[in-house]
Amino acid sequence: MNEVDTTPPAGPPHESYWRLLLRFLRYGLLAWGGPVAQIAMLRQDLVEEERWISRERFNRVLAVYQALPGPEATELCVYFGMIARGRLGGALAGLAFMLPGFLMMFALSWFYVTYGIAAGWFVAMLGGFQPAVAALIVRAVQRIGEHALTNRFLWAIAVGVGAMTWAGVPFFIGLLLGGLTYSLIRWQQSRHPVLHSIAPVLLWLIPAAALAAPTLLTMFGYGLRTGLLTFGGAYTAIPFLQHDAVEVGRWMSDAQFLDGIALSGILPAPLIIFSTFVGYLGAGPWGALAMTVGVFLPAFSFTLIGHNLMESLIANQAIHAFLDGITGGVIGLIVVGSAPLALSALLNAARQPDPLRIAIFVAALVVLYRWKARLNVMAVVLGAGLVGLLASLL
Repeated sequence: MNEVDTTPPAGPPHESYWRLLLRFLRYGLLAWGGPVAQIAMLRQDLVEEERWISRERFNRVLAVYQALPGPEATELCVYFGMIARGRLGGALAGLAFMLPGFLMMFALSWFYVTYGIAAGWFVAMLGGFQPAVAALIVRAVQRIGEHALTNRFLWAIAVGVGAMTWAGVPFFIGLLLGGLTYSLIRWQQSRHPVLHSIAPVLLWLIPAAALAAPTLLTMFGYGLRTGLLTFGGAYTAIPFLQHDAVEVGRWMSDAQFLDGIALSGILPAPLIIFSTFVGYLGAGPWGALAMTVGVFLPAFSFTLIGHNLMESLIANQAIHAFLDGITGGVIGLIVVGSAPLALSALLNAARQPDPLRIAIFVAALVVLYRWKARLNVMAVVLGAGLVGLLASLL
């Protein structure tokens, strides 16, 4: 049986903005191990030990954020900061949590652009990183899919959206059709009208006509659309940013895109921080900032503008069905968008299968499936980089 929490919460402590900032800055510096570990850290400190809110309240808040796009750990920090010191407290908590990872990724992006191509040891490490990231993506697709594709209709939507994307249909059309299709299916099952409830969601779609050569405004637009469509975790952002940066904007290669994901995997930060790297390569330091602001803006806005409104929307089964349909479509997008990335990670500079890269990919996949430790992602990425470096020295 699940333990019932009968002790009333003590509520958040009354502390200054400065102490609140330092508290969440510490969480940001300790944010290793991905969203599961980050959320567990927040729960242990703020729910189990300091009793800011009850366990039941925490579970309900987390469920809301898991149904919404954006990095859940960052959204939870904004939420806790807001209940402690209002909207300013929420903004400070969210910014403090993401700041260490952003600064580290910004510095790595600068190093990559300035020295990475010329530094042989760094190139060798990246050669090991890339197949490990391919394994991370494969594992993430399986993990997200088993939770998101809960019936045959969602499986069909995932396959259909993937096929449409592979055939060249713009991905936002596939996602919109996926959401509408599943909403209509659930309406047919429950006889509950839904069409009037999905209008706010349609506002999330950024028109494809706005996409152009990398500029600060378009970088912000790429990031905002990604932040609004990342249902189910940071891995769902991969097809959107890969489409914009590699296929449309053409300011990155698949290998460079994989490098960005790999670098984010070794940092104490939400994995979506690889968007900073994408923006940096597209439009320099200001492009990195614009992309990052766009990606994280929804995570702040949902709480700061109206958390209670978002809770009421998520409670609406019509909205839930639409989001479920989009999530199913995103699974298809990830598969289609990630397949070229994974293939690229297993090839050498001559575009031939590389036995070492294939071996790293297989070993990383085995470790990810069998080792459930908190820091397994960081360990796999760093270990693969070390193997690549050692192999270059032999």
